[in-house]
Amino acid sequence: MLRAAGGKRLFIHDVAPRDGLQIEPVFVDTARKIALVDALSRTGLAKIEVTSFTSPKAIPALADAADVMAGIQRAPGVEYAALVPNVKGAERALACRVDELNVVMSASESHNRANLRMSREQSLSQFADIVGLARGAAAVNASLSTAFGCPFEGRFETDRVLPWVDRIAALGIRRLTLCDTTGMADPAQAQQLCAAVRERHPHLVLTAHFHDTRGMALANVLAALEAGIERFDASLGGLGGCPFAPGASGNACTEDMVHMLQQMGYDTGVDLPALLDCARSLAPLVGHELAGQLVKAGPSSRRYPLPVAATAQVAGVGACA
Repeated sequence: MLRAAGGKRLFIHDVAPRDGLQIEPVFVDTARKIALVDALSRTGLAKIEVTSFTSPKAIPALADAADVMAGIQRAPGVEYAALVPNVKGAERALACRVDELNVVMSASESHNRANLRMSREQSLSQFADIVGLARGAAAVNASLSTAFGCPFEGRFETDRVLPWVDRIAALGIRRLTLCDTTGMADPAQAQQLCAAVRERHPHLVLTAHFHDTRGMALANVLAALEAGIERFDASLGGLGGCPFAPGASGNACTEDMVHMLQQMGYDTGVDLPALLDCARSLAPLVGHELAGQLVKAGPSSRRYPLPVAATAQVAGVGACA
């Protein structure tokens, strides 16, 4: 059972500018991307994944990666990360002074080939080269995609994933994100894998990254919390999904997650009203309604005026459960 939070500090990373926008069919212009990152920077988030230095042919929505990184106003205490799929991408990102290189590979061989056009062994070789390249210039975080299951291969048990975690850690990488790329995880599985990785590699700085494809993202966040995870990826408005993973819908919603954690007594460091202002600006940016619930309902602290009928003490008009 979850214990009382007691003000425990958690760290929230927003990935909407990268993981969110990468799947959008309409290109969001560079100035508006920069404005989104700058607004998120003022909310108290621990990290923002700004963009991806990948091929513009593969992800045309993020073809302006260098211009976005050059244009943002960096806030003290916020880390600015970029996803890099290979050495060339890492070189481009380092030239833009990113704080963190987010390298990615899949626990699934089939998804790794679909997503990165290479084998898992080739990905690990790239990781080793990137670690050497980044030394002294930026931190390296490894995101292990499909850590809970693959749309091509099915559910993954913990013992199938741990050897890949071992090999990533052996390269000297000290930051690791466990990614539920297509929302296949359930809370029991999330707790088990997160706990197993923490026990096996206590030196790793772990992040959990859940998608809400099947409505279990926040439940999985609570399970990962129980396993001792303190860092969570999320996306403003629940935006996002992987273009190379069938059925991968949006991420855990940042504002919904922050609201839940703060209601439970956790210290997220995030200014929730400022975050909600960011969320309200996002739907016009992408041109469609988003999945987040807090923007629609407001925080649970919101209060409404008492209906006139109630003040007149009219009985038997109707009832709500």
